[in-house]
Amino acid sequence: MNTRLRYPALGFGLGLRVPHYEDLLREPQRVDWLEIISENFMVPGGRPLHYLTRLRERYPMVMHGVSLSIGSVDELDRDYLRQLRALIDRVQPAWVSDHLCFTGAGGHNLHDLLPLPYTEEALRHVAARVQQVQDLLGRRILLENVSSYVNFRSSEMSEWEFLAELAQRADCLLLLDVNNIHVSSHNHGFDPLEYLRAMPAARIQQLHLAGHSRQGGLLIDTHDAPVPPPVWALYAEACARFGEVSTMIERDAEIPPLAELLGELDEARRIAGARKARAA
Repeated sequence: MNTRLRYPALGFGLGLRVPHYEDLLREPQRVDWLEIISENFMVPGGRPLHYLTRLRERYPMVMHGVSLSIGSVDELDRDYLRQLRALIDRVQPAWVSDHLCFTGAGGHNLHDLLPLPYTEEALRHVAARVQQVQDLLGRRILLENVSSYVNFRSSEMSEWEFLAELAQRADCLLLLDVNNIHVSSHNHGFDPLEYLRAMPAARIQQLHLAGHSRQGGLLIDTHDAPVPPPVWALYAEACARFGEVSTMIERDAEIPPLAELLGELDEARRIAGARKARAA
């Protein structure tokens, strides 16, 4: 496997959330690294930056954004990118990521991760914007696949074809959200293994694991529950295909005690280790 494109792997991490600040500082935990939500720390001071500084002394960090809106037809938000670059300089993250989506139009942020039409026109547009962002930040970025609940009639290719081609054209890396693949495969009726097989292994830098909820016939990416068995099974297949990739547990609502998330992290280690031993 060609891994020259990747940053060095970090192991098994957690998303940094307020209820766990003190626990993560008290004593060494079974956490190899932390992922921060970039926008939570793009502030002039106060408690968030106080804890960020202290935690950064103990843990490697990566930055994960929700407001880049890389798929929008609006102009890139240069003020946002300047603030992002300042936070990068402060944190010195191992890498920086955001989502393959748009978050609004006409200058209005809807605070949601909205999917794109998978067309050649959209592909050219997004690839050019990714290259601009990478030039402004001075580094490759990662883009994450989002969960979706509708399809565009105008789409000319599958999501996985679009994502793989975008990574190649823009020369970026990918954050593959395993839960989102499962959620979208259920909602749209595609084979999640076909999605995994289409991914360029050398560009998969990070994996997300999370839980979801059900509303009627749809699965919703709510990040408010433990990682369920189908997502663990898909993660095992991802480990078999991509090898050693930094893996993280996400929980954004109904956040449990840290010990519960550490148990999930240990399960990720077990699955990845078993796949590695089988491949040896």
